[in-house]
Amino acid sequence: MAEQHTPRSLIVSFYGAYGRTSDGSPVPVAGLVRLLAAVGVDAPSVRSSVSRLKRRGLLLPRRTADGAAGYALSEDARRLLDDGDRRIYARSEPKLSEGWVLAVFSVPEAERHKRHLLRSRLGRLGFGTAAPGVWIAPARLYEETRNTLERLELSPYVDLFRGDHLGYAATAEAAARWWDLPAIAALHEEFLRAHEPVLRARRKDPGDPGDAYRDHLLALDSWRRLPYADPVLPAELLPDDWPGRRSAEVFAALHELLRDRGAEFVRPFLSGDGE
Repeated sequence: MAEQHTPRSLIVSFYGAYGRTSDGSPVPVAGLVRLLAAVGVDAPSVRSSVSRLKRRGLLLPRRTADGAAGYALSEDARRLLDDGDRRIYARSEPKLSEGWVLAVFSVPEAERHKRHLLRSRLGRLGFGTAAPGVWIAPARLYEETRNTLERLELSPYVDLFRGDHLGYAATAEAAARWWDLPAIAALHEEFLRAHEPVLRARRKDPGDPGDAYRDHLLALDSWRRLPYADPVLPAELLPDDWPGRRSAEVFAALHELLRDRGAEFVRPFLSGDGE
């Protein structure tokens, strides 16, 4: 399946990479429109997606220093992006000895919509299903899980536990039941097909700052979903040819090669000079 880059996702990726100013200053709307045009998003789609993000409380309308209309990140949005950074840029793999976090939940029938939300959110955090109502993930996801459930007011329905897997099946065999590893591997392979050739090309020819910005933003937008679909299991639970290792290396190399050069292209639009 070809990669899909939606306008809203690209805007979130842009703010994560380039729009998180240290002083909280807004990104000018006109600059945002031009910067998203560079990755193929038209102005009406940008404005519509920004409006949806504003309604969700993630973007706040603010005036720039010269009085132009702009949007700044809310505190909730900053926390979400900070949490995401720990996933997106993590390089270390967990050790099996670190154990697991279990989420056991029970939701009254009258609040079944919260049951759906809970399952959806745990899945997006990278949890696998150990049994009906019992979800499992590497222990290092505990803090993020706890923060997410509290933010969504779902914590009253959930008990969290830490522990080890003691059998009876081998842990690698059990993990293959808890997660759909072939589907996760396919996501990594799709990322590699799209972005490994870009890395090879940019190592030969860095291109101009606009090229670096475009390639970096598209790679980030593709990659930032993967650390949530893939819980990043200990190496001994994965096949020897697991593509997640190589895709993580490709993304890290693209980020190091392109991010700062892309910032040169972005900078004038943040100040209003590129409009």
